[in-house]
Amino acid sequence: MALVDLHNISKNYEAQQILQSVDFHIDEGERIVIIGKNGSGKSTLMKILSGALEFDEGERIVRQNIEIKMMAQVPVFESGHSVREAVEHGLVELKEAQARFEQLSLQISEDCDNQELIREHSEVSAFLDHHNAWNLDDKCERIMAHFQLKEYEDRSVELLSGGEQRRVALASLLLQKPDILLLDEPTNHLDVYMVEFLEELILKEKFTLLFISHDRYFIDKIATKSVEIEDARLRVYRGGYSAYLTQKAQLLHAAQKQHSNLLRLLKAENEWFSRGVKARLKRNEGRKERLMSLREEAKTNPTKIRQMSIQLQRESKNFNRTKSVNKQKMLFEVEDLHISLGDKKLIESLSMRILQRDVIAVVGPNGSGKSTLLKALLGRLKPTSGKIKKGDFKVGYFDQHRELLDDDKNLIETFCPNGGDRVEVQGSSLHVYGYLKNFLFPREFLDKKIGTLSGGEKNRVALALLFTKKVECLILDEPTNDLDIPTINILEEKLQHFSGAVIIVSHDRYFVDKIAKKLLVFKGDGVVEEQYRAYSEYLESEKEIKEVEQLAQEPKKRVEVKKSQSERIKLSYNEKIALQKLPEEIEQIEKHLQELRASLADPKMYDSSDIVELADKLVELEEIYEQRVDTLLTIEEKAEKIG
Repeated sequence: MALVDLHNISKNYEAQQILQSVDFHIDEGERIVIIGKNGSGKSTLMKILSGALEFDEGERIVRQNIEIKMMAQVPVFESGHSVREAVEHGLVELKEAQARFEQLSLQISEDCDNQELIREHSEVSAFLDHHNAWNLDDKCERIMAHFQLKEYEDRSVELLSGGEQRRVALASLLLQKPDILLLDEPTNHLDVYMVEFLEELILKEKFTLLFISHDRYFIDKIATKSVEIEDARLRVYRGGYSAYLTQKAQLLHAAQKQHSNLLRLLKAENEWFSRGVKARLKRNEGRKERLMSLREEAKTNPTKIRQMSIQLQRESKNFNRTKSVNKQKMLFEVEDLHISLGDKKLIESLSMRILQRDVIAVVGPNGSGKSTLLKALLGRLKPTSGKIKKGDFKVGYFDQHRELLDDDKNLIETFCPNGGDRVEVQGSSLHVYGYLKNFLFPREFLDKKIGTLSGGEKNRVALALLFTKKVECLILDEPTNDLDIPTINILEEKLQHFSGAVIIVSHDRYFVDKIAKKLLVFKGDGVVEEQYRAYSEYLESEKEIKEVEQLAQEPKKRVEVKKSQSERIKLSYNEKIALQKLPEEIEQIEKHLQELRASLADPKMYDSSDIVELADKLVELEEIYEQRVDTLLTIEEKAEKIG
């Protein structure tokens, strides 16, 4: 049974139809991404499902006692709350349940035959299980640390930036774990390390989730279903982004003439994604296999860990020897650059050259100095010491403030400031509508004032305007924020055909993988490294190095961790039952698997029509087996920590 059902829903804004007689539902455990152009109705559908927005026609059915929570684009907090108080504000009910559980446990130990106490104890235990609220204090500390909120925990939440406030709101919702969590662009204002933590948390705690995102790696890892809004209708696709691409391409083939340009972009995207994901999965599997092998070897030979660490560091450095030397025009020469803000080192001893065809992604944690480097290259910030030599060329700059735009002008006036209706683009004279159509603007937008557009629409205008400028270098600060995926695909195509240098600050792993030829990695404390490989590959290598270092620390920490955790962690009622039943269940599944494999190994079966059915059963049973084993190992690990 669905948690929420929408039947025959229609919604109009004045004369514009947003949703027309759509049906939609979300089941427990589903993680659904809503895909569509900006303005297609993604946020409208989400608000209707949450109950925050009325609809014109149809019916919304919500299962009794279902808790639905949505993160607002502009979060609102209790006046005077500190960051920690704002994060913990929604946890009152969960903390009361914890206290009641402890009280009931004590009462049952004194009156073990009281069925009323046992019933309530089971209900409270199930409630805490559902919200995974057994170790709220530990979870709170971990989430605040990963979202870089610990350093602000005593500061008034009202003094934080908009991005920081969104991280506070997200942290609070993750701790509450409602029955359905609604997130609109959750990865905005998160660096790549925060996004990876968010992915792991959502998957580990089995959230039921409806979300909107332009982060294609995030979608592919998280989504179990994709729902596209197009022409006021919904179309459902199984799986994440890669599955959506494949299924969408098949649909578009039927209408290829009408959608030839979109189909071309989609086909290229699908081919690139397939290559990239297969390579990432292969590398990731190799990394895990290598770490498991090392873990076993280290039990008998601890020096193996140190040898592996040295080898990984050497591999990382060797990547930087693959850079090519050429005779391209030099745009920037950076000599022994130092930039500090107060006592904080942002850039220390950076020397490099930026050439005419370089495509560089500047990556690293929030606050590490990435945007500072862009300002220094633009001449808007004076270095603490060192030099930046700039050649004679023009730079096109895009940032989140959209400084190229004037809110009082319409699109025609913006692109044709001297009158007329034609715009010069890379040596060709185009009608302004013909050009803006490539950026997904309909004709009726030409007379609209910039100030009336949404944030995403303004970003599209700013990017379209940027590509009309005669420049040799593009500097882009978080260009994919507030863009929909179709617009990002267009931006990627434009950048791939741009003849000059491109310097991008971005946390979008997919975008960086697809566009960048070189990385400038901000490591913190002023350290900046050049890397000549895909960003996702660098991140996997970095993760492996950290895991190897953690392996070296494990023997030292094991005793202390076990002692401290045993004081806080408790097995839930359901976990205790699972610990008793799962071993026998797993044993039965193993026997069944052996029987199926034996049947499939029999040559006589290949003359039977049952072979396909048996093969399907084997795949299904193997998945169940992996899930049961994973659950048992997790509970056993928790029980071991309790001691």
